[in-house]
Amino acid sequence: MSSTTVEVPGLVAGTWTIDPVHSEVGFTVRHLMVSKVKGSFKTFEGSITIADNPLASKVEVTIDASSIDTRDEGRDTHLRSSDFFEVEQHPQITFTSTGVRAAGSDYVVTGDLTIHGTTRPVDLELEFNGVGPDPWGGTRVGFSASTEISRGDFGIEFNMPLDGGGVVIGDKIKITLEVEAILQKA
Repeated sequence: MSSTTVEVPGLVAGTWTIDPVHSEVGFTVRHLMVSKVKGSFKTFEGSITIADNPLASKVEVTIDASSIDTRDEGRDTHLRSSDFFEVEQHPQITFTSTGVRAAGSDYVVTGDLTIHGTTRPVDLELEFNGVGPDPWGGTRVGFSASTEISRGDFGIEFNMPLDGGGVVIGDKIKITLEVEAILQKA
């Protein structure tokens, strides 16, 4: 939390529900040490509680770990297994914010990320994309966010060595979020 107060034009206090149809939870990981593979999670939900001072706002998100999609069903099945997410034991990935601070013209949302039953603090670099009315009489807000984590920090260490050095899967995972949320009527 911060004792500083900021104003974000157009952003009003209240509870905003993440619209999963217009949002994306994505990730990128190095593959075979030569390229990057992208994927996403198709099922998630969350809310953003904007406070009168936006720096006192809260975010809570739950992701269905079994909804992973890398455009390859065989790989997705392996990622759901005990080698990676172990979705039978750890069906959800969660994020709960613990603070918000200004960072130039953008923000940083600090929070607790839980993957594979392990919780670690992360900083999400957040860009406010705007707020405005939708065609159905509601109000929407948009954010982009990103962070990088070590999958090993969350107990996901499966890998295979490559001939000549290196490994099949990189340890660093870049997480990218595109979020559109709808203001809930009081």
